[in-house]
Amino acid sequence: MSFDFTTVPPRLGTDSQKWQKYPGRDILPMWVADMDFRTSPAIVEALHRRVEDGVFGYARPVKSTVDAVVEACANRYGWAIDPAWLVWLPGLVCGLNVTAQAFAAVGEEVLCLAPVYPPFMTAPKNSGRISTTVPLVLHPGPTGVADGRWEIDWAALEAAVTPRTRLFFLCNPHNPIARVFRREELVRLASFCAQHDLVLCSDEIHCDLILDPSLPHLPTALVAPQHAARTITLMAPSKTYNVPGLGTSFAIIPDPALRTRFVRATQGIVAEVTSLGFTACEAAYRDSESWRQALLETLRGHRDHIVGALRTGQLPGLRLAAPLEATYLAWLDVSALGLSDPVAHFEAHGVGLSDGSYFGALRGSHVRLNFGCPRATLDEGLRRMRAALAAL
Repeated sequence: MSFDFTTVPPRLGTDSQKWQKYPGRDILPMWVADMDFRTSPAIVEALHRRVEDGVFGYARPVKSTVDAVVEACANRYGWAIDPAWLVWLPGLVCGLNVTAQAFAAVGEEVLCLAPVYPPFMTAPKNSGRISTTVPLVLHPGPTGVADGRWEIDWAALEAAVTPRTRLFFLCNPHNPIARVFRREELVRLASFCAQHDLVLCSDEIHCDLILDPSLPHLPTALVAPQHAARTITLMAPSKTYNVPGLGTSFAIIPDPALRTRFVRATQGIVAEVTSLGFTACEAAYRDSESWRQALLETLRGHRDHIVGALRTGQLPGLRLAAPLEATYLAWLDVSALGLSDPVAHFEAHGVGLSDGSYFGALRGSHVRLNFGCPRATLDEGLRRMRAALAAL
């Protein structure tokens, strides 16, 4: 079966948050993690069938939806999860906020590795907790183009723990550096959390978007089973299948006591998942694997296209220091440009990127590029970036 990843969907003038950012300006949006691809046909067909029912009351997952998630975890990761471990959520960001409230008190601390997706840092602060970031360390490669490696600074991580630290937020695969953590790193992180009596919350929303076929996704709770009772794993079909607007995610919490505390923290403040969200989730995990594989091939081609442009000097002053192992997000070092506001400079030349400072990087040092789009869109974005560089 073939799928269309080349047609540019008409999103300008629609309800798209991504495309509404620059009203009246000719700026190509390549910022938020929302792909410009139509979702899997199986999801569209399932939604059509559900809409034809014409009744959209309060929803709960049916057995086939739960089975689809359980079977996907077993088939993709070799992880046998109990359906009772699932807690359904309307989004991963609310999962981070709930976790912070459930397992740290006001004034207590939550650790994470930076740079990182902004809600990792803001979720604790939203409820009076303290966010403590530990910088990842970059070991550059010989060419400086996608051959370096981001590493955890274990000494700095140990030094960051205080008597008030209660929780560790992990992002794996990591956004924005597109890094897949290895088995030995995950085991060591789980042991670190056990040593310091920390709950380990692992956001694995990009786990089905691994671009390097040699790197399987390894759920932290699976690779460190002796510490699984202190883990909360957050997953969703939203990024992989491009259905974030349908608001369907879930937490996998093996330990009953942790699960009870988590659920209690959701009560009265976390919305329920909708009937259309459950429908899309089931069709994603049960019927859309061939579409996902075709998507991955497309994204690998886009990744190689970007790396090729950097290696041949088509984007002078930009650097991709480490391989894009996962996601459709490129973390670009722009510090050599000497710009105080690189995002504004690129916007002035018609391309909208994410500001690295929002992820905890130094202002002016990095931008994030979303390449989850048709090749024609990517090429136009790169053309506009070249024009922005030529204007310096």
